[in-house]
Amino acid sequence: MLALKERFNKEATPKLIKEFGYKNTMEVPRLVKVVLNIGIGEAVQNARALEAAESDLAAISGQHPVTTRAKRSIAAFKLREGMPVGLKVTLRGRRMIEFLDKLINVVLPRIRDFQGVNPDGFDGMGNYTIGFKEQIIFPEIDFDKVDKLRGLEATIVTTAQTDAEGRRLLELLGMPFSRS
Repeated sequence: MLALKERFNKEATPKLIKEFGYKNTMEVPRLVKVVLNIGIGEAVQNARALEAAESDLAAISGQHPVTTRAKRSIAAFKLREGMPVGLKVTLRGRRMIEFLDKLINVVLPRIRDFQGVNPDGFDGMGNYTIGFKEQIIFPEIDFDKVDKLRGLEATIVTTAQTDAEGRRLLELLGMPFSRS
């Protein structure tokens, strides 16, 4: 945990100040939060899918997830307003640092044929989103107890004003972007 925080304070901050010409250390982009999200469309027919995904997300994040509900009814999907459609967890502070450290050093190297994460996942405001096709790449998930492979999305929210600043911050923290 401390390695990522020390890297930010000792290496990333001085490099960002030099590269982007910040006048004050308070201008340097920082990590705000990490939001983990699982969409569960099958929860409409199968209530147990929600419970299984909830236990997986709680194991991955170390925090109890919040159920997200449908904002409006969609007849074609047999979905009514207020029905559960997903789960999300917001990580801040120590848990956020621990999760990012685990993501960069343990989870991403476990991906088969890993060539780096897509550098196009920025939203225009310096926040980065990465998607995973299956939750079993996380070491906390026991493959034998998984009922179904589910996708997972992680959004890293920063105080960066541009994508270039956000990308450079994550690069200096060790995020392995692909060279495309």
